Amino acid sequence: MTKVRIFVTYKQSVFDPQGETIKDAIHTLGHDEVKDVQVGKFFDVTVEGTGKVVEKTIEEIADQLLVNFNMETYKYQVMEED
Repeated sequence: MTKVRIFVTYKQSVFDPQGETIKDAIHTLGHDEVKDVQVGKFFDVTVEGTGKVVEKTIEEIADQLLVNFNMETYKYQVMEED
């Protein structure tokens, strides 16, 4: 079993209105040193298997379900492998 965290974020070329709103709110708190905020989401997935099985499974899940490739991108990180 392998635990994987999939991170989905906007592409750099896509305007992130939530990130911009959060940045503005941070500035109202007096933290003008914060220059950028990007909002994203993550999914924790447990896959039965290791190595190439996990890689193929995560790629298929991301490609077919989790990511809108017109405006988002993803990466993943193996959190724990049995």
